[in-house]
Parts: sequence; C-alpha cells; structure tokens
Amino acid sequence: MNNIPKIIETLQEYQRNLREPTIRRTSKTHRDPYKTLITCLLSLRTKDKNTEKASSNLFEVADTPKKISKLPLKKLEKLIYSSGYYKNKAKTIKHVSQVLLDKYQGKVPNDKEELLSIKGIGPKTANIVLNFAFNRDVLPIDTHCHRIPNRIGWVNTKTPEQTEKALEKIIPKKYWKEFNTTFVLFGKTVCVSISPFCSKCPINNSCKKISIKRYR
Repeated sequence: MNNIPKIIETLQEYQRNLREPTIRRTSKTHRDPYKTLITCLLSLRTKDKNTEKASSNLFEVADTPKKISKLPLKKLEKLIYSSGYYKNKAKTIKHVSQVLLDKYQGKVPNDKEELLSIKGIGPKTANIVLNFAFNRDVLPIDTHCHRIPNRIGWVNTKTPEQTEKALEKIIPKKYWKEFNTTFVLFGKTVCVSISPFCSKCPINNSCKKISIKRYR
C-alpha cells in the first residue's frame, strides 16, 4: 500500500493534461452549501448533463430553502423533471428544505451526523457537502470511488460505506479533499465500469485488474 500516494499523484498529473472539465471548487454552486446539497440530491441515479439542466432550471426559480419550500410540488417536479425520478426527488428536496428551515434556521449544518439525521441525506451526499461546500477532509464515495479502489486492489469491500471506512485507514489525509474529483474523472474517462481503457491508463502497471473480464 506504500504506492498509494504515488498512484494518486500520477492520476492528478495525468488529469491536469486532459481537456475534460473537472469539478471546480471555485464555482458558485460548490461554494454554496445549500446548492451543493440540492445538486447532489438531483444527481442521484442520473447523468451529469441531466443534473446540470435540472439544477439550472430550479435555481433560476428558487435557490434557498425558503423559496423551495414555498414552491408547489407539481411545479418543483416540472422544474427537475430532467433529473429522473423527479417525483421522489421533489418530495425529498421539499422535506430537506423544510427541515433546514425548522431546525437549522435555513442553513446547511457542517456536521456529518447532523446531515445524516435528515431523512433523504445519505453518507455520499453528506460527504459531498462537507467536502465541496465546507472544505472538510472527508471521502465522498460514489460508484467510481467504490469501484476503482476495489479494482486496483486497495480494498475488498461490498458497499460504498465499507469502502469509505477502508480508505480512511490507508489514504493519507492530505489526499482526501481531491480524492473524489480525481477518481470520478478517472472513472468517467479511463477506468470505466465495462471494458476500461487499460491501454492508456497511467497506472496500468500498478493495477491488479480485479474482476475485469475485458479491457481495451
């Protein structure tokens, strides 16, 4: 496991030379805890372009817990339709917004346990908010951040929650803030779920290729 820092730095250097856009911490959305939270809720089980469309539509009309809590449910559903599962997401967003108003004076808490206490907010969403909005040292684990460490051979876990705990023990904390950004981009461009592009992977020689049946 001594090569983990080197592998992470190799991926970061590789991505600095790519033209693909990365998540920008300086963007307005990711500085605003509430917009970060709602965007993450919209992103569940959908593509980035659909999330961007839905969040843009929504924030043009309502961008605070108070404004969204006042939106009729049907109107909210229409605004976020492109994100998919819009009926369930609309109910979740309304509920979360109301809890923020009732319990936290309309502000997003910067404590993980507080975030997880709100129905509809899971570990990944909580960590995304803490990481991107509050600049906290946490490991948001999505499908890419779960799949790739298992594929490389760093961990042997079944769920993102297990992966988070396992990675906390082996990844130096100074890499935590950028881990999600690095591995999400890597998972979208090179280490894709089916037939990864091992031929152009910058860490090909360090990867155990666990569970890979076919690669390019």
